[in-house]
Amino acid sequence: MNILVVDDEQRMRKIVKDFLVASGYIVLEAEDGEKALEVFQENKNKIDLILLDVMMPKLDGWSVLRQIRQESKVPIIMLTARGEEQDELFGFELGVDEYISKPFSPKILVARVQAILKRTSTEENKATDYGGIEIDKNGRVVKIEGKTIELSLREYELLLYLVENENIALSRDKILNNVWNYDYYGDSRTIDSHIKKIRHKLGKKGKYIKTMRGIGYKFEVK
Repeated sequence: MNILVVDDEQRMRKIVKDFLVASGYIVLEAEDGEKALEVFQENKNKIDLILLDVMMPKLDGWSVLRQIRQESKVPIIMLTARGEEQDELFGFELGVDEYISKPFSPKILVARVQAILKRTSTEENKATDYGGIEIDKNGRVVKIEGKTIELSLREYELLLYLVENENIALSRDKILNNVWNYDYYGDSRTIDSHIKKIRHKLGKKGKYIKTMRGIGYKFEVK
């Protein structure tokens, strides 16, 4: 699999690359935002995941993220020195799939990369219908009345988790543990923000996602 590593620090790129290559990945590099978009355009049909630094010269990570999300749902992990909650929420709104704060353990980084790529790998070939919401797990495609709904990786995983636990009240902590994985530390606003976007994209079908006061959410077709 091919991973694009974008960071203006050469030493950081080398460390990340060495660990990824040792784990069997092919690594492409970019030292700034403009170069990242150039490399992405040249290899967008081959890139399986992007590690993207936030603070960079010429074009920052947010700008790169916005442009890539206009045409691709490739998984993106943001590398950031910031720990601000609002920054993370902002990133999730733009379509970030995961955050890793600097400094970080290269081994943990590789583990997260492997976890995301595993979740995005094909699992089933058959599309399943959930109350008119058709989900093709093989192609990671969601359709309503034959029309494809554009979802980010995290939105897709959250919706899939809800529908696969139909009629079960799921707490926000349980959702965080299962969708954001065990080592993500966030709060309920992250989930609420994603639920709001999913409901909007599902249109009339968004009503199937019920809010359970004091608990969390439940997918229920009625």
